[in-house]
Amino acid sequence: MNFDLIKSVVELVQQFMEQNEGKAIYSNDLHGFTEWINAAHEQDLENPHWAGKELGRSSDSIINTLLIRMNRYAKSYSRSAVGSSVFSSQDDFIFLISLKSMGAMSKMELIRHNVHEKSSGILTINRLLRNGWIEQAVSPKDKRIKNIQITQKGLAVLDDHMDEIRRASRAVTGNLTHSEQMLLIAILSKLDEFHDSFYRMNLETKDLLNAIYKKLN
Repeated sequence: MNFDLIKSVVELVQQFMEQNEGKAIYSNDLHGFTEWINAAHEQDLENPHWAGKELGRSSDSIINTLLIRMNRYAKSYSRSAVGSSVFSSQDDFIFLISLKSMGAMSKMELIRHNVHEKSSGILTINRLLRNGWIEQAVSPKDKRIKNIQITQKGLAVLDDHMDEIRRASRAVTGNLTHSEQMLLIAILSKLDEFHDSFYRMNLETKDLLNAIYKKLN
């Protein structure tokens, strides 16, 4: 029996009774206790604490820092997944997964889909071509354009390593519950849609921030 857990629950019940005494905001039963727990959780979500908050550090600043840190964590897990594989980098399997799920596309469509710089994206595509994991074919819609698509060899090598790739993805989500994952997907999808609209404008770096601020204001 987990006595520490029982002790924690008893302490929570005592706290609930003390706060609810004389106020009768919640009913003095399991239903009222559950409502009190949920309200406290919602309050924590609406007003979270972060390092430097008391000194004036903004929510914009901490969100930017946390996203950068998450990107670095994710990259380290991906490097661990490809460390003993045939892939040179995580970009190899990311491009292959994109072609498998999205179908054939032009080089630039694939590069933009993965928010890559053109130079590094072309290097990845050329590496995949050399390995025979993708192939080029003339677009049926425009004979001037060559589309690239994943080959059977590419599908096979991707399938051989999907377990490790899934483990890396699972590591990134960490200890989030299912509902927290769904909420995070909704929030990140909204952010991605916003930033993707500017990314596809192909603006000069010097003009990027000004364009975003015009939209925000």
